[in-house]
Amino acid sequence: MLNNDSTTQLQHFNDKTDPSTVAPRLSAVRKAMANANVDAFLVPRDDAHRGENVPEGDERLAYIASFTGSAGYAIITQDRAALCVDGRYTIQAPAQTDTDAMEIIEMKPNAASAWLIDALPAGAKVGFDGWLHTPNAIKALRSALSSADIELIECANLVDETWANRPKPPTSKIFTLPIEQTGKSATDKIADLANKIKERGADTIVLTLPESFCWLFNIRGSDIPNTPVTLGFATVEQSGAAKLYVQPEKITDLLKNELGDAISLHPIKKLEADLAALSKGKTIWLDGNTCPSKLANIVLDADGKLIKDPDPVLRTKSLKNAVEINGMKSAQRLDSAAMAKFLSWFDEEAPKGELTEIEIVKHLEQIRRQANSFVDISFETISGSGANGAMCHYRVTENSDRRLVPGELMLVDSGGQYLDGTTDITRTMATGPATPEQKRDFTLVLKGMIALSLAQFPKGTTGVQLDVLARQFLWAQGLDYDHGTGHGVGAFLGVHEGPCGVSKKNTSPLELGNIISNEPGYYIEGGYGIRIENLLVVIESPHSTEKTPFYTFETITFTPIDTRLIDKSLMTNNEISWLNDYHEKCNEMASSQLDDKSKAWLADATKAI
Repeated sequence: MLNNDSTTQLQHFNDKTDPSTVAPRLSAVRKAMANANVDAFLVPRDDAHRGENVPEGDERLAYIASFTGSAGYAIITQDRAALCVDGRYTIQAPAQTDTDAMEIIEMKPNAASAWLIDALPAGAKVGFDGWLHTPNAIKALRSALSSADIELIECANLVDETWANRPKPPTSKIFTLPIEQTGKSATDKIADLANKIKERGADTIVLTLPESFCWLFNIRGSDIPNTPVTLGFATVEQSGAAKLYVQPEKITDLLKNELGDAISLHPIKKLEADLAALSKGKTIWLDGNTCPSKLANIVLDADGKLIKDPDPVLRTKSLKNAVEINGMKSAQRLDSAAMAKFLSWFDEEAPKGELTEIEIVKHLEQIRRQANSFVDISFETISGSGANGAMCHYRVTENSDRRLVPGELMLVDSGGQYLDGTTDITRTMATGPATPEQKRDFTLVLKGMIALSLAQFPKGTTGVQLDVLARQFLWAQGLDYDHGTGHGVGAFLGVHEGPCGVSKKNTSPLELGNIISNEPGYYIEGGYGIRIENLLVVIESPHSTEKTPFYTFETITFTPIDTRLIDKSLMTNNEISWLNDYHEKCNEMASSQLDDKSKAWLADATKAI
C-alpha cells in the first residue's frame, strides 16, 4: 500500500523540463534512425498501458521534447521535428520545449499524417514502437500515409536506445481491497466478464488498461504517482480462468493467499508466448483503441481472430455500486473538512502578500494527510496565482513559483486518494477587492456550474448534449473555455475515468452510478483564470417514470464557493436558492470535523447571500 508518511512531500516542484536538452537528444535519435533505416520516428506520450500518468522510464515525450503535458506526441525526421498538443497546452508547450528545434502543431485528426506527408518524400519509412500505439491508430495512419507512398513500419524504440540511465520499471507491491470496500468480489466480477466474453463470441479477452484489471481483481498498487494501480496485463477466458502478468517483485505471499485460485499470477515476460498459445484457432478480444498493436499482431501471427471492441470493464466499473458510492461520499466528506481548514488558513494568510504558489500546495497537502485513510494526492495540485491561473493545466515549479499579490485571483485545483474514494475539486478565491470584470466572469462560470448541477435529462442523454448547459452564459457574452466541462472519476482509482463525461465531444450516455466532475471555467491569458469544480453522481430523477426514465445529479462535493466574487445582480432567484442551500450543506458536512477557528470561518463563508 502507498505510504502516508507525513514527512515525505508527495508533490515535488523541480523543473522537469530543460529546452536545452531537446536539440542534442533529437540528434541522438536521428543517428539511431539512420541505423534503423527509417526516415521518421513517432514518440507518443503514452506507455503500453495508455495511462494518464506513466512511470519515469516511460516519459519518453518529456525526455525528447522537454514537454510534460498529459497528452501529445512528437514526430522526428532527419531535418524537422514537431510537437503536437491539444488546446490545453498551447501556452505550456512553447514555454517548455525548444521551438527552434521543434515545431508546435495542433492535435487535430490527421495532423500526424499531414505533417509527415509534407515533411517526407515518396518511398520514406516511418518507424514506431508497437507497444506504444494502438491497432486502430496505426491502421488509420498507415492508410493515410499510403496515399503518399510512405511506409509505416514497426521497429525498436529509438528513444530508449539513446536514453542513458533510463529509469527501471516500477516494482511496488500489490495489495487487495476487501469486499466491504468494493461491494463485489473479484470472483463475481470475473464471472460477469466471462459471460460477456461468451456473449460476444470470443474465447479470451486481454486487458491492457491497469485500472480495468485492478478494478476487476479488487487489487491496487503504487507503480505510478497519484493513481493507485499496478502496471501489467491480464487475460480472462470464457471459462473464467484469469491470469495477471506483472513484474515478479510485486507479488507477495499475502497476495497469493488473498487471491487464492481465482487469479493466477505470472511474470510479465511470459505474456507474449502465452498469448500466442491462446490465439491459435481462437478468437481474442482486444480493445482496438487502447491495446498495444504489438499484442494484436501476436494474435494475428498465431492465426487467431481479433475482436477489437471497447474494453467492457470501462463501462462496468464506471457504474458505481452502492458501496462504492458511499465510499466516494465518505472521501468527499473528509475532503470537505480538509478544504475548509485550507481555505480558512488561506483567507488569513493571502492578504499579507507573503504566500507563494508552492507554499499553498504544501500546506493543502499536509492538511489532507491528517486523515488516516489518506493515501496520495489524486493529481499534482494546480496552484495558479494571477496570470498563472490562466494556464488550465499549470504545474508550479521552483522556477515558475511566484508570490501571490493581494487582489489577484487564486485558482487551486486539487484532490486526494483516500482508501474510500477519490476526490477532485477546484476553487477560485479572492485575495482582496475584486474588479467588476472578475465578478462578472466568475458569476457566469458559477451560473453554468449550477445549471449542470440542476440538470434533469432522459435516459440515454450524452455528455455532448449536456455540455451547452455549462457554457450557455459564457456563450451569451461571446466567451468560452477550451477544455471539457466534466470527466468521469474512479473509486479509489484514476481521477480521470471514461467513458462518461461532459464535453463537446463525449457521446457516451450518462448512466446511473456514474460519477463526473462539473468544472466550467474561463481564462484570460496574461490575466487570470477561473474554474469552479464539484463532483456529481448520476441518480434517478423524481420525474422518472417506468415509461420515460429520467436522471439527474446529486452533488457530493461540499466546499464553500467564494461569494466575494459573485455579482448577485446576474443571478436568478433559483440560482441564489441553490447556492444558499449548497452552502448550508457545506457547513453541515464539515463543521463537526473542524477546530473552533476553522468552524467560525466556515460559518461566515457559508452565510446566505
